[in-house]
Amino acid sequence: MFITFEGIEGCGKSTQVKRLVKRLKKISIPVVHTLEPGGTKIGKDIREILLDSGNKNLSPLAELMLYCADRAQHMAEIIMPALERGDWVICDRFFDATTVYQGYARGLDPGLLNILKENVTAGVVPDITFLIDCPVEIGIARALKRNLSEAQSGQDRFEREKMAFHETVRQGYLALAGAEKDRFLVVDGTLEVGKLEESIFESLRPVVSKIGE
Repeated sequence: MFITFEGIEGCGKSTQVKRLVKRLKKISIPVVHTLEPGGTKIGKDIREILLDSGNKNLSPLAELMLYCADRAQHMAEIIMPALERGDWVICDRFFDATTVYQGYARGLDPGLLNILKENVTAGVVPDITFLIDCPVEIGIARALKRNLSEAQSGQDRFEREKMAFHETVRQGYLALAGAEKDRFLVVDGTLEVGKLEESIFESLRPVVSKIGE
């Protein structure tokens, strides 16, 4: 089972990924918790470049290629081996983020994005994608507060984008979810953390129950 979480900055997806992984481990489901960018040692170096607010002149195409490089290594080193072992993979962002951030928001050619996606992922598609949706004002306020509390030195390049950028990202995600209703589950990111956790787990209960049969 390959499950991904998507959403705007500050939507709460990273918290929910951690909570879901913890619950799955409690019921003895073998699970790999990972993220993009930065799921591998090489990916961590790429992540530093991508999130560094000092890299103001990073071109959209260069940004795209860095994400693809991170994903190619991630697929080879973490995701494919885990899926081949039969483990569940829970990933904080995957190719939908590239479609939305570099496609919808940066305006890069959708044809190029699809070609790169197919080559980098070898056609692997998540079984379920949770889109944690919330208003941009709420998400960005949370993200900025988080960055201050975690003392993330300059690692806030995306949070510094204009609100219109983030609104385009949000609408891009909603458009993807509308086009792929069989894969996407849209959940309310304004819910209290515990309630959102329960909502997500309840939606997975039919799949989890089958494992015990």
